[in-house]
Amino acid sequence: MTLLRQLVRAWRRQGACTLPTAVAWVARMHMLDALGVGLAASTLQAGAAWPRYAATLPPGPATLLGGTAGAPAADAALVNGGLMHSLEYDDTHTGSIVHGSAVLAAAALAAGEHNASSGSAMLCAYVLGWEVLIRLGLAAPGAFQARSFQITSVAGAPVAALIAAALTGLDEDASVNAAGIALSQSSGVFEFLSNGSSVKSLHPGWAAHAGLDAAALAKAGLTGPETAIEGPHGLFRAFAGDGGAAARFAVLLENLGTRWHLPDAAFKLLPCCHYLHPFVEAAGQLAMPADAIESILLRGPAGAAPIICEPWAAKQTPPTPHAARWSLPVVVAARLAEGQVDLDTFERSLNPATLALAARIRWEPLPADHFPDRFEAELLLRSRDGAEHRVFVADAYGNRSRPAGEADIRAKARGNAGRVLRRVARLEQQIDSLDTAANLAGLTAALRDTTAAGAGGAAVTEMLT
Repeated sequence: MTLLRQLVRAWRRQGACTLPTAVAWVARMHMLDALGVGLAASTLQAGAAWPRYAATLPPGPATLLGGTAGAPAADAALVNGGLMHSLEYDDTHTGSIVHGSAVLAAAALAAGEHNASSGSAMLCAYVLGWEVLIRLGLAAPGAFQARSFQITSVAGAPVAALIAAALTGLDEDASVNAAGIALSQSSGVFEFLSNGSSVKSLHPGWAAHAGLDAAALAKAGLTGPETAIEGPHGLFRAFAGDGGAAARFAVLLENLGTRWHLPDAAFKLLPCCHYLHPFVEAAGQLAMPADAIESILLRGPAGAAPIICEPWAAKQTPPTPHAARWSLPVVVAARLAEGQVDLDTFERSLNPATLALAARIRWEPLPADHFPDRFEAELLLRSRDGAEHRVFVADAYGNRSRPAGEADIRAKARGNAGRVLRRVARLEQQIDSLDTAANLAGLTAALRDTTAAGAGGAAVTEMLT
């Protein structure tokens, strides 16, 4: 039996998917977090392309974040996934290096609204999607990235297809076909790092879109390769170059439904590359004025360097504020020179004092690290009076070893969603009761109750109503 069919059968065995209480709670928090990030992005320059694109879409049943109307499900999944990933503020499972919700929440919401699903059915599909995507990443940790592919998108497309297949009610054969079809739409490369272009946000949105379209095509009779996972041109060999990953995935699949990985996924409390978070925290512990600093040496995991350190000279002078989200020297300098790193940091022109300090920062690998299970950071600072300071952070706050508190998760969601929604509490209430909701009408209404404060929402509303 092929791995894909084994996967589909394991997924379908979950049936109504009665989730453990702790898993259901953390799933709702991740869903709330992702929706909040997407709503915030609809108001900011970093996400501005998505509302403008959304304004060109025909009406449909699926919500467009930031607006009061809807669009066809696959199109809404594309827009919402793009918004959720626009700010580098979305959740991550560090061991597998996947940004789960930007694909999976976007796919589950759109497919759930399109199919008039119950809240529990949507939540179940969302959680199983997370569990499968994490396992795909754990089977080949870092291998996709080493070949310049973002696993979130290339593996996310088949998983999004399984979410859509489940919520559409496809049978086993059609579900297998859907995931196989989605593989041919898998894409997402890291070349955006050359200039910090905003196309990275497309990666999860396209994966969600591909999954919904694949399920619709499978329902119509199109077929896909059943060896999409382990085949000679399948997911692991084509995108990860790892012939042994399929066997490891088969082992990881054995405990689907009994071993839950989602509670290990991290919430991001800063809107920049996750690898930067412990460095920002380290800088914050010093809180020294920038003009008092002679030089800084940063040490971090070698595995993170291609994203946040290379080439170093270019990272010290990123071409746009958005590109600074992946710049180790600029983000650390911003924390020291400006006192904080937040959404506004990457919306305005880069501060000359920040860039001047970034020029006095060097980087080298940690002698030993635990990446990607933990994101470690060491900061060695020499002040102009000759004093030396050292700070070491063993992992980013919000990761598995330092889980984010519920109050922080909800505060982030409220701040983000509050940029757009009239009643953020209404959204929280709908998410909190998702397990028992007969349908998604209440959630849809809460998401579309927007104000003029949401610039993206206003644009979408104007064009679609």
